[in-house]
Amino acid sequence: MHLPTLAEHEIIMTLVALALLLAGAYLLGTLFEGLKAPRVVGEILGGLLFGGTFLAHFFPGAMNAVFAAYPEEGKVLNIFYQLGLIFLMFLSGYNTKIEVDRKNSRLITFLFIGATILPMAGAYPFIRVFHDAYIGTIGNDVSFALVFTIGVAITSIPVISKIFFDMGIMNTRFSNTVLTASTLQDLLLWILLNAATRIATTGEVRFWEMVVVVAITLGLFVVVKLVSDHAKTLKVNLKPINFYSVSFVILLLVCAGLYTVGINIMYAAFLTGYVVKAIAGVDDNVQGLMDNLGNFAFSFFIPIYFALVGIQLNLLNDFSWLRFFAFFAIAFTLEAVGTLIMVQFTDLNRASKLNFAVTMNARGGPGIVLATVAYSYNIISLEFFTVLILTTMLSSLIAGYWLRVQQKKDPDIFMNLSKASAKTEASDESAPSE
Repeated sequence: MHLPTLAEHEIIMTLVALALLLAGAYLLGTLFEGLKAPRVVGEILGGLLFGGTFLAHFFPGAMNAVFAAYPEEGKVLNIFYQLGLIFLMFLSGYNTKIEVDRKNSRLITFLFIGATILPMAGAYPFIRVFHDAYIGTIGNDVSFALVFTIGVAITSIPVISKIFFDMGIMNTRFSNTVLTASTLQDLLLWILLNAATRIATTGEVRFWEMVVVVAITLGLFVVVKLVSDHAKTLKVNLKPINFYSVSFVILLLVCAGLYTVGINIMYAAFLTGYVVKAIAGVDDNVQGLMDNLGNFAFSFFIPIYFALVGIQLNLLNDFSWLRFFAFFAIAFTLEAVGTLIMVQFTDLNRASKLNFAVTMNARGGPGIVLATVAYSYNIISLEFFTVLILTTMLSSLIAGYWLRVQQKKDPDIFMNLSKASAKTEASDESAPSE
């Protein structure tokens, strides 16, 4: 069997393109990290510099020489794009934890409803307003409606976790509540996105087929969750080469296998991460191996993925800033108001209610995955793809800076969430000292 290959010049230009994308993502990602902003925002902007917004607009010859040096280069770069997405979701699945504290279950339930169900319901009337400009080339109204409502309600676990770690408030009641509610939220939204991609693929809504797809999607997670809860850590010495080889074989085969039953690559990779954690356990040895894999993936494949997201953005042509700001205002307001409505039924103090409302608006990585998957299936237009990415970036920036400002005003604001704790503090301060 003879395998066709690229010419040497084509290989070199592919390597140059990857190097430039990685350099842009690294430099701007590091800059944004230094500004206490989500690194992912800088990595996307690093790729944006090479796309239609800058390089292709001002220096089209240079852009074509590097990123369109031969007809198949886009397809070759797309392999790295897909690998970045797969590793991002695989690592997200491995690090996902759903542990609902019974004492906190009421707050988590209200937060989930307020940040997910209410915003999605509130977004429905606005679908027709943006329909003509934002729907993709396949013109499937049902898939588009699902993506539109998901885009309003989605929250990012990785970005929020990074902010919490940087602020030193991880494992507080506030952070645990946000992360648990966001995990449940993203699970529901991944199921809906999988249904949207299936409808887009078949071109029609087949009710019983959708029931089967949703049942399989949810059922797979339930099975993996049960295995994860009951599996015992393997009492073997896992060598890196064995662990990585077996994990990658499982990852690639599961992605291919689940695709045949209507499960997209993104969700399959997420489930595989959960499966690997269930089988291999979470002891120090395995965690060390996963940390090493994460360090490599977040240094190469994932930054290139985000940079390739950025290179597709075109803010100069076929883009309406008015529609963007309108969508952003609607999405941010619905998420915040929905959260505020439901947390009124809890014992949270006023400051904590506002903090939850703003924090649940951080869309981060999941918002980017939503945009890239929906665009790859032609469910949404290039303009809506750009709008979702910009909404993700801006909402994440607002949430990060908001939380830091609140912490600067009151270092204990994320420790004392309830009205009772605030009253106790006030009475302690007013009590005469002995």
